[in-house]
Amino acid sequence: MMKLLSNLPDHVVGVSASGQIDAKDYETVLIPALDAALQKHKRIRVLYQLTPDFEGFTTGAMWDDAKLGLAHLKAWERIAVVTDVHWVANTMRMFAFLLPGRFSDLLRFHLNVRLPT
Repeated sequence: MMKLLSNLPDHVVGVSASGQIDAKDYETVLIPALDAALQKHKRIRVLYQLTPDFEGFTTGAMWDDAKLGLAHLKAWERIAVVTDVHWVANTMRMFAFLLPGRFSDLLRFHLNVRLPT
């Protein structure tokens, strides 16, 4: 399940993901929010919070993620992944050099740490 995070600047799209993320989550939550932000801003930031009960992505969700990333390759100013799920954090570190924007500045935040506003 994916839900939008509220009270963020309009150039930042934030989502919280829990359980199994599927293509429907991308198509009904994330993609419309990113499209709306990209209508207002040339470059945007993404905050992706993965809760402790996050289980993973279906192949449909991974396909939507890849298409979305490639379709807007120059739109990503920064991407933050906030998680206590160790395999996700390690995977993000391993592939950070492939990701656009300022993802190479990867910092890992624990869910119990409040992010600066």
